[in-house]
Order: sequence, then structure tokens, then C-alpha cells
Amino acid sequence: MANEDKAWLEYQKNFSSNYDDLNYAQGLQAYVMKAGHKLSEKRFTEKQHFSKVLEVGAGTGAHLDFVRHSFDQYILTDHDKGALDIAKEKADQGIIAKLVFETQNGSSLNFKDDTFDRVFAGHVLEHIYQPHLALKEWARVLKDGGMLSILIPTDPGVAWRLGRSMGSRQNAIAQGMAYDYVMAREHVNPCNNLIAFLKHYFPDYTENWWPFPVASIDLNLFYIFNAVIRK
Repeated sequence: MANEDKAWLEYQKNFSSNYDDLNYAQGLQAYVMKAGHKLSEKRFTEKQHFSKVLEVGAGTGAHLDFVRHSFDQYILTDHDKGALDIAKEKADQGIIAKLVFETQNGSSLNFKDDTFDRVFAGHVLEHIYQPHLALKEWARVLKDGGMLSILIPTDPGVAWRLGRSMGSRQNAIAQGMAYDYVMAREHVNPCNNLIAFLKHYFPDYTENWWPFPVASIDLNLFYIFNAVIRK
């Protein structure tokens, strides 16, 4: 860490405490972020049941409120323990007994093969330096016939870049963050490359785009991918 610069260290230090305020607190930014989570769960209903669910990169637990299907156990993992502590504080007490919070590296999970019925990763894959290997790892821990669900932003699409400049970028800069620099280090994978990986590895899939039902990274803000894993 000695060679790291101050802006990056400051961002990492404050990430968990600032994340919800920057992205989910109010205004258009909150509406857009929540819309992505809602669409990720649109294909599922209250009648569906996944016994054991894993969320990779759960952060402060923003996605959990949008899960529609039932489950016996839902494990939230993240490399940032501070973020998971916030997620635990926010969790609905009605389901807290079914939740597990574990600090783990999303690219190297401490679970046995064929453990989960569903794996969800929202706003995660664009941050991982070897996303193709992470996808194989997530598939490894899924059972045959299990569901892999991925939510990613359409960065560097035109709509995403425009929306970011009008929303989260302004908020972050107002709070003193070196936003452009941080995003250059955070969003290391373009959306179109990630989509190519997903479709190559998992051909039994459905996809959705938001806000328009047209396959374009330039017109949309989010891409949602759900695939049944075959082994």
C-alpha cells in the first residue's frame, strides 16, 4: 500500500460509509439504481423458491430489499467488512435468521462445488480484473440447473456516461472525491466485453435492458443477465 496515492486510499477508507448516500439516498440517482435492482428480480415471483442463495459483492445490502422469491438461506459476501456491517444493520429483522454475512473475495470463494441454487452479482463484474475467471468461480459453486444472475451498468455507453455526469459524478465531486480517477480504476471492464463473456460461457440465458427494451449499450443504463447453469 506504500505506493498507493492519497485519493485512492481515501476513497477506499470512506467507501462503505459513503456508498448509500451517493447512490441510494435521494433523487434521480437513487431512482435509477433501484430500477436496476428491480429489473434484476423481475423474472422471479413470490411463488418461486431457491433454497440456498449467494450474493457476491453484496456491499451495503442494497439488493436484498428487491428479492421477490423465497429462500431458506441467503449469504451476502463482500471483501469490505465495513460494508457488510452496514448491510447487517439495515437487514429486515423478519428474515435476519436466514441471512449470513461473510467477508470473502468474490473471485475466490470459500464454498464447495455445487452449493447454491442461485448466485447474484450486481455492480460487481465491471470491477474485476479477470472477469472470465470470476464467472467460472461463480458457476463452480452453483448446482446443476442453478441460476446465475448478473446486473452490470452499460459503461462506457453514451447514456451511462451522460447519466453519470448528471448524477453520481456531481454528488461525489461535491464530497471531495476524485471521481473521474476513481471510476477509471473501478470500472475496468467495458459492458460489451462482459456481455460477450456471459453469452459465451452460459448459452441458456435470458437478457433484459433498462430503460429501453432494445439491445444497445448506448441507449440503456443497465444490462441484466440470467442464465441456467448446465454441468
